[in-house]
Amino acid sequence: MQLWHVGYGHVATRHNLALPIMSLWTPGGEHPVDRPGPGPGSEPAAEELPELTPEEQAQLDEMQAQMQQVQAQLLSVPAGVVVVNHAMGLYELAALHLMQPEPDLAEANVAIDALSALLDGMVGRLGPDEGAVREALGQLKAAYLEVRSRRQGDTGQAAT
Repeated sequence: MQLWHVGYGHVATRHNLALPIMSLWTPGGEHPVDRPGPGPGSEPAAEELPELTPEEQAQLDEMQAQMQQVQAQLLSVPAGVVVVNHAMGLYELAALHLMQPEPDLAEANVAIDALSALLDGMVGRLGPDEGAVREALGQLKAAYLEVRSRRQGDTGQAAT
């Protein structure tokens, strides 16, 4: 049995141990992930695999078919379109932090910086929507400055 992330790669499971050594990224650094059982390239013993009921097997088969469909859909779209979609997610995240009754400028700034870094590293490679995303980033930066200025003005007026 192989389980898949939404088109991005394999997921290590006790049923799918024949994967390369994996690591886990955290803000504190990258850490190797230990997997119990046989090493890479070996198959688990038959007695280690649980028996599935016919219903469970049908559900598993359906899930695998759905994941294959998702992967096929993802592969049918140019990578630049997928990256632009993720970039717009960063835009939405920053905007959400800015639109709160008490805007979180630090969190908005993280998303804005991430979007800027993404766009700076992908100049000319994101297809026809790249210009629109760059324009959206400019609008987002202007909104950030406006919210920050408003907050500083509120703070300054309260202090006087």
